[in-house]
Formats: sequence, structure tokens, C-alpha cells
Amino acid sequence: MKEQKIDLKEINKENKQKAINIINKTKKSLTKIADQNDDGKFDKKDIIKVTNTIKTNIDEKAKEIEIKKLQPIFPADIDDGDFLIQKFIRVADRDKKRSESEVCKGSIGYFTSTKGIRLLNIFRDSIDYFGLSFYPDSRSEFYYVDPSDRDRYIALDDYFNYLKAERISELQRIAQDLGAKHFKVTFVEEKSSYSDRKINAHGKITSADSLDITSNKENEKYSKIEIAAE
Repeated sequence: MKEQKIDLKEINKENKQKAINIINKTKKSLTKIADQNDDGKFDKKDIIKVTNTIKTNIDEKAKEIEIKKLQPIFPADIDDGDFLIQKFIRVADRDKKRSESEVCKGSIGYFTSTKGIRLLNIFRDSIDYFGLSFYPDSRSEFYYVDPSDRDRYIALDDYFNYLKAERISELQRIAQDLGAKHFKVTFVEEKSSYSDRKINAHGKITSADSLDITSNKENEKYSKIEIAAE
């Protein structure tokens, strides 16, 4: 029986060729994936295109994050039928952060969220977009809706005085319609406060002494009577 000789050189040569073939196939696959301009090769132009694509994706992601953070409002948003103007709103000047932000260009306001409460902030120079009126003017900061007019907002500092004046006018009209000869409106305002504070402090002064302090404040009530109109 003849011994079969194994030519190691031939085996190595064959394996080497297989490895070269695998590398060439892999290279072709990578070139096909990386070839952005379909010219059959991966060159400088493809690198530039890939880089620009990555940069665009990063910029879009950064833009999404900034929009979520600044929450700008645009004219198109309030034209949407689902847009709701809350009863309590804020009128503010444009801050530097939003004035310099690309995502806020053309915005007319923004939302802020604090402890689950979402507040509508309207830019003072964009009030006309919302179709609202303000009492006494739009120079205040916080406003609450007029209970008798959904499109009218009253400055918080003037809110109760405004409602009082409106109620007096309403009562006066009723009295005139009833033919009253005398008309008088009196406001009675009652305020009360109660404070009951008790402090027990036990401090070891000597081996037998202790300190006990108790402070109580009783109810205080007073009334203010005002003739609002006569």
C-alpha cells in the first residue's frame, strides 16, 4: 500500500485563496453598503455623504430635545381646533433663551409645566394672535378669565375689584328696571385668623430641672363695612 503524501504548501495556498475570496466578498458588501452615490466604489464623496447624514440625524435629535424643553407655540398651533386657552394664563416678555433659539423662531408663546400643572405663557408682543382682551391692560403678568366673557382676561391684582364693580352695575340695572327710588349697595368683609401654638421644650438644665413653654393665641375676627354705591 502506497503512502499518500500531503503537500502542506498546496493546502496553505488553497486556504490562503479562500481567505482572499472571503475578504473580497466582504469588501464588496461593505462597499455596496457604504457607496452613497452608486458609482460602485467607496471614496471621499461617500465619506462626506455619510458624515453629512450622521450630522443631520444628530441635529434633528438635538432639535427635538430643544423643542421638548422650550415648548414653543406657533400661530399654526392656535388655529388647531384642539388648542385650548386655559382660565389662568401668563403674559411675559421674550426671554433671551427663546429669542436666540432656532426652534423658537416665529413663536408667539410657550408652555411651562410645574408639578403637573401646564401654564400657557403668551409673549406680550404676540397678544393679538390669541384674540383676547385684557383688563385693565396687558402690562400685568398673571391673568384669570372673566366669568362673564371667555375672551376677556383680568389682571389678578384687579380681579376682585373688577368683579365687585361689575356686580354693583348689575344690581343697579336691576334696581332701575324694578323702578326703585333708592339704591344702596353695602359690602361687608369679614376676616378671621386663628393661631394656636404650643411649644414644649424639655431641656436638661440640671439633674432635676426641665423647661416647658406654652404659647396660645386666640381667634381674632374683624369686619369691614363699606358702602360701595348709593
